This record gives sequence, structure tokens and C-alpha cells, in this order.
Amino acid sequence: MPSANRTMRFNHISFPSRDVDATASFFERHLGCSVSPMSTSRVVKRHDFDIVIEDAAGRQVDWPENFHIGFELPTAADVARLFEAFTHAGVRMTTGLIKAARGSRFFCEIPGGVLVEINTREDAAEPYRASFGLAAAH
Repeated sequence: MPSANRTMRFNHISFPSRDVDATASFFERHLGCSVSPMSTSRVVKRHDFDIVIEDAAGRQVDWPENFHIGFELPTAADVARLFEAFTHAGVRMTTGLIKAARGSRFFCEIPGGVLVEINTREDAAEPYRASFGLAAAH
């Protein structure tokens, strides 16, 4: 099955939310996604990924420690600008702006309880500079 490994690409992630509309609205408002209804759930779309936000109303949602989804921006300045925009918009920030070996980043919690990381590799140490797509192409 080696040919499947070379042609396979990431399709989507699916996670539960007790407030589907607020979770979907975050992606639409802050990350430029489109949102489509799917029964009581929502499909959040961008040109490069889909997220299915499953309706978990009335159910307990327990996230494993440090479970998060990450989005990469081209520059550290982009990360800093989005950090400021999220802060001014009242997004629940769980860290400040972090400068680390893997690049600048911050974490926030979006409606529904999902932890989101926004990062860049522009200012990362050399071993971490390539994005996943570029690393796979070489």
C-alpha cells in the first residue's frame, strides 16, 4: 500500500461542542471559514481543511490534557497581529505570546472548550523551520 501513503492527504477533523453555533462562529469570524449546517452539527470549511463540529449538547465533553488544533501563519508579525486581534475581541487567551525553539505561538480557548494554537515557523530554530507540507515534498 505504499502508493496510498504518497497520495493520501489530510481530509478533516471532527470534534464535539456543547455550543455548536458559538464554536462555528469563531471559525467564521476570526479565521475566515465558511460554515454549513449538517443536521444539528456544522461543517467549517477553508480551502485547505474541513472541521466537523459535532453537536454534544447535553453530553459531557472531556478533552485530553493538551489536546489542541494548530494553525500556522507565515510570519511572527502575523502571529502577533492575530494575538492582538483575538485579545481585543475578547477571545479567552490561555497564554501570552510565546517565543520558543519551534517558533512564535500562542494558545487560546474557543467556544466549545477547544484549545487552539496559532504559530509560525519563520523564527523557529533550523530543525523546525520547514512546514509539514514542505517537509513531505522533499
